[in-house]
Amino acid sequence: MSRPATAPGRLRVIWEPGSDVLVGVCHCGAEHRSEDPASIWRWLLSHPDHGSDTR
Repeated sequence: MSRPATAPGRLRVIWEPGSDVLVGVCHCGAEHRSEDPASIWRWLLSHPDHGSDTR
């Protein structure tokens, strides 16, 4: 699924309707999926150390 670009310095958490999955989108373009909101925020706030864990 194509997502709109995230503005510099902005982080986004998107809920995938029909599931318990959240997608964290970092301002660098990396994405991470999880059912745990705290896990998503830890991953987002670890930039740039979250690496390229895009899925």
